[in-house]
Amino acid sequence: MFLFLLFVGTFGAEEDITHCKMLGSPEFPLLSRKGDITIGGAFSIHSQISKPSLFFTETPERLTCSRINFREFRFAQTMIFAIEEINNSSSLLPNITIGYKVFDTCGSTLPSTRAAMSLMNGQDRSMGKNCSSQSSVHAVIGASESSSTIVMLQILGIFQVPVISHFATCACLSNRKEYPSFFRTIPSDHYQSRALAKLVKHFGWTWVGAVRSDNDYGNNGMATFIKAASQEGVCIEYSEAISRTADRSEQVARVVKVIQSSSSKVLIAFLAQGEMDILLEEALKQNLTELQWVGSESWITAGHLANKRYSGILMGSLGFTIRKTKIKGLQEFLWKVNPSQNPQNNLLRQFWEVTFGCSFQSSQPQQTQCSGYERLQDINNPFTDVSELRISNNVYKAVYAVAHAMHNMLKCGKSGEAMNQSCLWKDDFESKQVVKYLQDVNFTLQSEEKQYFDENGDPAATYELVNWQRNQAGGTVFVAVGSYDASLPNGKQFTINGINITWAKESHKRPKSVCSESCLPGFRQAVIKGKPICCFSCIACAAGEISNSSSSAECSLCPTEYWSNEDHSQCVPKIIEFLSYGETMGVLLAAVSFFGASLTLVVSCVFFHFRHTPLVKASNSELSFLLLFSLTLCFLCSLTFIGQPTGWSCMLRHTAFGITFALCMSCVLAKTIAVVNAFKAKRPSSTVPQCSAALQRTSVLSCTSLQVLVCVLWLTLAPPYPHKNTAHAVDRIILECDLGSPIGFWVVLGYIGLLAGLCFVLAFLARKLPDNFNEAKFITFSMLIFCAVWVTFIPAYVSSPGKFTVAVEIFAILASSFGLLFCIFAQKCYILLLKPGRNTKKQMLGRNH
Repeated sequence: MFLFLLFVGTFGAEEDITHCKMLGSPEFPLLSRKGDITIGGAFSIHSQISKPSLFFTETPERLTCSRINFREFRFAQTMIFAIEEINNSSSLLPNITIGYKVFDTCGSTLPSTRAAMSLMNGQDRSMGKNCSSQSSVHAVIGASESSSTIVMLQILGIFQVPVISHFATCACLSNRKEYPSFFRTIPSDHYQSRALAKLVKHFGWTWVGAVRSDNDYGNNGMATFIKAASQEGVCIEYSEAISRTADRSEQVARVVKVIQSSSSKVLIAFLAQGEMDILLEEALKQNLTELQWVGSESWITAGHLANKRYSGILMGSLGFTIRKTKIKGLQEFLWKVNPSQNPQNNLLRQFWEVTFGCSFQSSQPQQTQCSGYERLQDINNPFTDVSELRISNNVYKAVYAVAHAMHNMLKCGKSGEAMNQSCLWKDDFESKQVVKYLQDVNFTLQSEEKQYFDENGDPAATYELVNWQRNQAGGTVFVAVGSYDASLPNGKQFTINGINITWAKESHKRPKSVCSESCLPGFRQAVIKGKPICCFSCIACAAGEISNSSSSAECSLCPTEYWSNEDHSQCVPKIIEFLSYGETMGVLLAAVSFFGASLTLVVSCVFFHFRHTPLVKASNSELSFLLLFSLTLCFLCSLTFIGQPTGWSCMLRHTAFGITFALCMSCVLAKTIAVVNAFKAKRPSSTVPQCSAALQRTSVLSCTSLQVLVCVLWLTLAPPYPHKNTAHAVDRIILECDLGSPIGFWVVLGYIGLLAGLCFVLAFLARKLPDNFNEAKFITFSMLIFCAVWVTFIPAYVSSPGKFTVAVEIFAILASSFGLLFCIFAQKCYILLLKPGRNTKKQMLGRNH
């Protein structure tokens, strides 16, 4: 109903039409020229639109557009320039004249709808005339906003009139099912939004704010950015929208307050130029500074924003835009724009008056009278500024795309005809034919830039990264500092050319925008409940885990043989633990071993010196010397347990221990049997043992050989080997000897225990035999100590960790060896050295009654 009343309001008296033309009207072309082919143009030549009051009791007021947009007017003139250039070309559409109709969309959807209907109708609307059956234009260039383009496509798309936009970037327009006749010469926001996400991630800005236009361009672009940013680990603190149609003052003031109160220092501004102008004005009022602006292509290279008024706010801004180029002859063409070209054209008169601040119908003395001879060469405004031809180049390419499509469709220069021959003109060709040929165009401009459309009607997505920098004169320049090419493989798409980027702050330091400071190496990020993932606390990595970079989300577990250092920032090899000669315990045990071996040798020397005395003879000197020899080996075999375990040392330590102690116990057992047999003699004069020396040697050899056989089998089937024990202690590696076969170890140990048990039983039975020198008593005590030591050893061996296991085993060896040495030989040495009077045959043979 609202749209109907507005259209009814456009039908009226001639004076109403004149008034509408004066202020700018969407119903009538502002610039036009007839031709064989007509290209329509839709530009936001005016940036402000009136808001009519609707009372439904009277005819609504007309929509009037005001505040001329010099940049958009340049786009329109660029379209005319390209058309004139093609008309003067003999190689493209020869003998075919291109005309144009340029309409004003006023940057709003309703005027865009009217412009689309006017482009379709082809006649000035007035009462009593019907619409023609065919569109008056063959293609439309525009519009400059995504929302305006969408509403135009909803009308023009029904009749498959191709629309080629130079500035509509909404990713939604790539939907070929909904918009089959749409093309554009600017990349989709699908790529720009992802490029912006990669940009903020590159500089470490993980906590950003976002402001967007409340239309298809801003809403779709920001939605894509937010999705891409989340994939890059960037969080959005706030996302605010600015609408042109809402109550601007209150809405924009609230948005600026949100920006000021936020903690993020980077602002993503996905805004059209109109909304950007509004936001900057309010930012000046509220003194909004200290922000890093990241902009979309719609305003990042807008020359009218790069003035001293906004430089304090926007200096250092970053954003992606399409590549700039030079269009030969455009500067001179723009300088020739003058109201004298068409004195009846109110747009040209309005442009001239605003540009030079004069009036053609001056009624006030203080107002300058326009002469029409003012020079545009002397003016520096967005209309005459051709230093940043980016969007203008898109308009230029769009016109040439239509021309090439028509050229191919009309078979110009085909079938052997020269290129300057007439085309095969048809009056009744359909618009969908133009769409088909537009899809297949592929040409190269004079600037060597290639133009083609993909299956969605989009061009190749390439961008320049521009940075607002201050030049030596104090002005603002747009410096290309990087690029983004979506056609390249991921990881190579985004590049920055150097690091000489001048930032907005005087210190030229890169701004920081994070919710939480990066965690130091050795810490991990822990998400705070109820807050975005970019807001976290830092928790130290657990033992054995590291994080070697800042902002690590998880700590990494060190490999098996590595452990975390004190800072938990890197994995270092675990400490290898074994009983070594370099530590106190190892030195002490080795010293005790050498002392025991030395003491045994001293006892051997004493016995050798007194070998012919009765005491030594009564002690069975051969077995005594063999026992002393085996005790020496027992003391020395403990040394094999000290030091780093190797394959040979592991086999040697257990077999040497088993064989030497088996030899020792065999000797003690033989001595015990000899004592028992000696005291069983019935005749007192009989002092000769019933078992001969040969039998003693045979028994010792047999008992020892059995242990040797067990050790050989053990080494053959499952020998001990060095083993890195990582299970017992997590922070170190215990280098130990694995038994290989526990059965072999316990058999060896059990056999020694069996021999010791026999000795103890026999000696215990003979302990009370009446004699001045009863050796069975001393053997009993020695075996008691020996068995006590090794019975205690078993639980201590099983429960002791690491190198203490080896220490316990050495201690057991030394304790049992010292027990045998002292119990069996201490009294003898005492008598030999200190009581020689008791070393007589009488004393040895005497009996107590």
